[in-house]
Amino acid sequence: MDNAELPAGKDDHRMTTETPASAAAEPAIAAWISRCALEQDDPAVLLRGFCELLVAAGMPLLRLGIAANLVHPILEGRGHNWWRDTGAVEVANLTREAAERRVGAYTRSPFYSLPRDGSGEIRRTLGTTYRPGEFGMLDDFVARGCTDYLAFLVPFAAGSILGNRAGLLVSAQTDQPGGFADAELALLRRLSLPLAHACKTMMALDAGRTLMATYLGTDPARQVMEGRIVQGRAEPVEAVLWSSDLMGFTRVADTLPRDGLLEFLNAHAECVVAIIGAHGGEVLKFIGDGIIAIFPLAEPGACVRALDAAEAALDAIARLGAERAAAGLAHTGLHLALHAGEVLYGNIGAKERLDFTVVGPAVNEVARIEAMCRSLDQRLVVSAAFAAAAGPAPSRLVSLGRYALRGVRLPQELFTLDAAPAEGAGTPAA
Repeated sequence: MDNAELPAGKDDHRMTTETPASAAAEPAIAAWISRCALEQDDPAVLLRGFCELLVAAGMPLLRLGIAANLVHPILEGRGHNWWRDTGAVEVANLTREAAERRVGAYTRSPFYSLPRDGSGEIRRTLGTTYRPGEFGMLDDFVARGCTDYLAFLVPFAAGSILGNRAGLLVSAQTDQPGGFADAELALLRRLSLPLAHACKTMMALDAGRTLMATYLGTDPARQVMEGRIVQGRAEPVEAVLWSSDLMGFTRVADTLPRDGLLEFLNAHAECVVAIIGAHGGEVLKFIGDGIIAIFPLAEPGACVRALDAAEAALDAIARLGAERAAAGLAHTGLHLALHAGEVLYGNIGAKERLDFTVVGPAVNEVARIEAMCRSLDQRLVVSAAFAAAAGPAPSRLVSLGRYALRGVRLPQELFTLDAAPAEGAGTPAA
């Protein structure tokens, strides 16, 4: 079990009905849970080890499951389920979209009936308190040999964890004739407290990582989580810079209601952000309808990947525009610029309010180049510096001539994709 090793006997999965779960094993199991929480960040590792220890102590487990809500932009919750017959932990993610579709199903599950303060539990014993058809999931468990089912909530106090989570849901099943013994359930209930504490620690770490990556980006999140949070700590990086914004956004925004505007922005951002990430880029910032991203030149093929991403994004936005036009929805095109140069990458701001981003002349220059898209009637404009750094990519580019850029000392030669469609193909429409 990695560093959190199991005590001797961990491989003994034999079930015994003569000997109830031994209370003598409780201190050792609780100590292992604490050690695992200090050494691991994966609830699946925790759950598997916990279940193996319980079985080794004589607990007749058929299955043990834990579940909790998540702090995540896409996922509503996550469950981990251990089964004795496989010895493995199944991980089930519930998306927010699926959760909305399953509201009715949830109201018919045992979890829906649990008090949110942890003051009660649901128990159903086959042949005594269980009525077939009462809960669909219990019918499935009975088909797999379940004779007894217990579910309860270990509550988290408000403000004690990131997000709005009631606590850890715990459910246990046995196939032992007659169900769980009282001593076995008492041990399970007591050990659920250190188990929930360990899960809470792991979930807080996961929530922190998720929030950092969601709002900062993958690489900035990694650096911040590693402790690089001191004002003025930045390093020079050679990178391809990406600057894009939506064509005619101000006019479109003036015609849309608030909810329609958010939907419009999100639909277009989904296209661009996914493509940047798929090509190895890092989105650093949203500025209104604009996106700033980088492709570090130290990584192989940065220029080619950036140019491929630009071409893919322009095509994707054009397809999205056609689909939205057919549906009578507001749509637009994309203006995009690529540049290459040195930037300072790190913490910029006040001591107590920092931003992990890029600054430098190259950042200003890519914004000025992107502004030239409109006057040059092009969806994509790239700099001479990008063309020079691009290796084989220049064969895909054609010169637009030399132009003076506002705030830039010397005129620059600008390029676009050879035979790139003109701006008119993406004219905004409400």
